[in-house]
Amino acid sequence: MEWIRTIDQLPQDEQKVIAFVPENYVPLPGKPEEVELNPIKILTFIKNFYGNHKPKHKNSNSNDFWSGEGLSNHFFQEVTHWMPFPEKP
Repeated sequence: MEWIRTIDQLPQDEQKVIAFVPENYVPLPGKPEEVELNPIKILTFIKNFYGNHKPKHKNSNSNDFWSGEGLSNHFFQEVTHWMPFPEKP
């Protein structure tokens, strides 16, 4: 399976995907002053998340959003590539 660039194609609304977020730095457990790069995330694509409201992120020009679990939500422009989940064994 190959990565799909978000500028080429987006997932279906509410599709859960494997997403690539190049600048996704997360704090290390027990060491909040230290971070590690974790660019691969499982996210759900939500079309028109903000509805008729302006997106909350100042650099966003899209109403679409990538929803994750806990604090792993990402604004639209942060995700550069995605791929569908592989088929179950």
